[in-house]
Amino acid sequence: MYLLRTPIWILLLLACPLLLSAQQATVNRNANLRRDPTTSSPVVEHLPKGARLDLVDENPDGGFYHVRTEEDQVGWVTSKALTISKTPLAPPSAPPPSPLPPPATGCDSSLQSHVYHPTRLIVNLQCIAVTGTIVDATAGKEPDGVRHEPDGDTHGWLKLDPEFQNLVNAGNKSDEGGNLVFEIVCRFPVIQADAKAACQGYTDHVTLPPVGSHVRILGTYVQDTFHGQWMEIHPVTSITVIP
Repeated sequence: MYLLRTPIWILLLLACPLLLSAQQATVNRNANLRRDPTTSSPVVEHLPKGARLDLVDENPDGGFYHVRTEEDQVGWVTSKALTISKTPLAPPSAPPPSPLPPPATGCDSSLQSHVYHPTRLIVNLQCIAVTGTIVDATAGKEPDGVRHEPDGDTHGWLKLDPEFQNLVNAGNKSDEGGNLVFEIVCRFPVIQADAKAACQGYTDHVTLPPVGSHVRILGTYVQDTFHGQWMEIHPVTSITVIP
């Protein structure tokens, strides 16, 4: 009976302390993510220099930090290979840019079941329509102008029209060239093992116009609490070329 009378926010605080106190670290050299805090433990993943990690525990254990990668892989990394942020991450509940445009209609809600690791995304509008110009997010490395993510999604850039400029935040400006990120789910072959289930049995049918196209994108407006905590349309329901 006591639990039933306990405010739900208290239960969430007890169950999810990492959401409030997560601190970030950066890999300062190529390093190994290990299963246990010892050099003899099996390697779970190889981490490149510059990779961003969340600390599961802010205190090291035997010269190792317990960490979580942006792909939600958990393991241990030697403290010598990490640079710890001086301040904790901003809480994932940080408000999005405002004011927001009115909600749109026509989004495909079934796409949510094909989003990899959806708990990392804060949904600000379930359905939104924005306009802008598709720009190259790959510096010419991909002919379609979007990054081909290991989870099968696109990582595209939309240079927003002036009336939508308030939809980008500091993360978009520092890490994404000031552009709004858009992700078409399950667009490419999935090479990330833990992401395969999200795309199983689903075929993407969203049209991706070429770089330079002026378009209207319909989808869900979210904040990604990993990476630079930038704003995205994720998942994208449709992209339509407009004058």
